[in-house]
Amino acid sequence: MTALTLQPLHELVPPVAARLRPEDISRMREAGARIRECYRVMTRGGINIVGEVLKGQGTFYEMTHYPLDDVIDNDSHSQYYYHAHRGGELEHGHFHTFLRGAGIPAELSMLEYPQASAPWPQGDKAIAHLVAISMDAWGYPTGLFACNRWVTDESWYPAEAVMSMLDKFVIDHASPSWPVNIWLSNMLVLFRPHIEALLIHRDRVIEHWQALNPDQDIFENRQLEITGQLAISVDDWLAELEALPG
Repeated sequence: MTALTLQPLHELVPPVAARLRPEDISRMREAGARIRECYRVMTRGGINIVGEVLKGQGTFYEMTHYPLDDVIDNDSHSQYYYHAHRGGELEHGHFHTFLRGAGIPAELSMLEYPQASAPWPQGDKAIAHLVAISMDAWGYPTGLFACNRWVTDESWYPAEAVMSMLDKFVIDHASPSWPVNIWLSNMLVLFRPHIEALLIHRDRVIEHWQALNPDQDIFENRQLEITGQLAISVDDWLAELEALPG
């Protein structure tokens, strides 16, 4: 029997601002300015991102989605919710962000996967997970992560397809909170290089695990939950972007 030879997984490392295109840097700076403005008005009001999402939702329970019916923009078909289940001192909970089927361009195809042991949402019910954002107890983001299919019960699109969806994510209304929706929409712009790195790495991790377990439906493997995560700081990343000329 021939031994299975696997290519080593590439290390997941944060992007470097100096390697980005000037037009992308400009766009991320603009997004960062909007995020700072959200922080400014919320601080003046004595509120924060997480507190606004949980406001009026009753007792906070692990695994429950907040707000209770999720947040959906019916024009862009973007969706998000906040919940907690990982625990620990560094994370209070996290946001999951999605693009729903009606907003996914028709030319983008989900992965063909004959081994699927559970049905994937199809057609108008298709949904693509974009990224998750970890939050601390003070309502500030601390990290980004990507996850396996079973975690969010999504349809599975390859990394390149999901990357092309990122620009379509926007929550352009004021429920449950206008500054929260502006903040979240711009977080996916400010940290797009990080999200792209996570998605590319995600697919490599899935391929690696599938090669190790060729007879398994790897997308339902409960031992593979988080495929990769990156620590983030809005202030530090903006400082790196703003230190560049132009």
